[in-house]
Amino acid sequence: IKPPPLRPLAVPQCRSRQGIIMTDAIRDNADDVDTVNYKTLSRFVMANTADQELAILMGALALACKATARACRKAGIANLFGLAGDQNSSGDDQKKLDVLSNDIFINALLNCHACAVLVSEENDEPIIVPPEMQGKYCVAFDPLDGSSNIDCNVSTGTIFGVYEKTIPGPGTTDDILRKGQDLVVAGYCMYGAATELVICFAGRGVHRFALDPSIGEFIHTDANVKLPADGGKKIYSCNEGNSSLWDEPCKQSLAHFKAGDKPYAQRYVGSMVSDVHRTLLYGGIFMYPADKKSKNGKLRVLYEGFPMAMITEAAGGIASTGMFKGKVHRMMDLEPKDIHERCPVILGCPRDVNIVLDYYKKAEQAGAYQAAAAAATGN
Repeated sequence: IKPPPLRPLAVPQCRSRQGIIMTDAIRDNADDVDTVNYKTLSRFVMANTADQELAILMGALALACKATARACRKAGIANLFGLAGDQNSSGDDQKKLDVLSNDIFINALLNCHACAVLVSEENDEPIIVPPEMQGKYCVAFDPLDGSSNIDCNVSTGTIFGVYEKTIPGPGTTDDILRKGQDLVVAGYCMYGAATELVICFAGRGVHRFALDPSIGEFIHTDANVKLPADGGKKIYSCNEGNSSLWDEPCKQSLAHFKAGDKPYAQRYVGSMVSDVHRTLLYGGIFMYPADKKSKNGKLRVLYEGFPMAMITEAAGGIASTGMFKGKVHRMMDLEPKDIHERCPVILGCPRDVNIVLDYYKKAEQAGAYQAAAAAATGN
């Protein structure tokens, strides 16, 4: 018995300016030479901020991201796997790609004439741009987050935060040692199956840009990104191997997530960019709390905590430190005293972050009751 003939798929059609009939699939293909309307990053920045210097700065960051993505793709061929033989400002062993990506970002930002001060995870001291090359912006960045995953080809990324100078005169460290709420731009670029740039401009929401390799440009793909309104998938993301060293509220929160007939799933890459990106799109919670070994946490405030907190809050989430220096803080309210200062990080959808914060409130109330009881009895 012969099978019935296949019917052609019904596809919508449109006409190009030359009158040639095209399907929507062809029309929307960025490789098609007939495409004329590219919603690029630079166009987006100018349309939404009208700030030429900021557009230049974002162009420099985009260039550095593209060059780093290229280096990550060719790491095996170019012998870029392995250690470089040094340690960075945080005491971590530097990989070859750590060093290369850092050089790429510093070169791009120094020469764009839009920056005054640069802070990198890989440099012990801030980089003060020469006066004749200075602009009005200060940038803190982690050039290659998740570099411990480089050699096994797991997604890595870049994280950055941008401040605008408020103090007249040449740039100084004081221009960048400021609260997170002073950030004008925060973002990250993920180097994975695709190269994706996620950016938050103050007061303008979170936006996604995908690198189109056929034209070498970041194309605007998603506007006003929000965490799932209901909290999304029940996922917790943390290094559970450290949980025995956490404080009680974090241990209780973890037990809560794992309890019941339908416990949360655990997903942990070990690259903050990848784990936060999944949380942003799917929902859930990302946790890197303080522990007995790292009482101030391990993630850096300026170029990890603040940028991710700004993006999370703009997407409708919550970003907290958990217990840090005697109290629970909103992360964006911290005032760093050192460019490489660390903090705990707990961020994600309100449904899940509030569970952790509620356990801290219960612990605080229990502590206050115990203190009052001890005072009353004289013990």
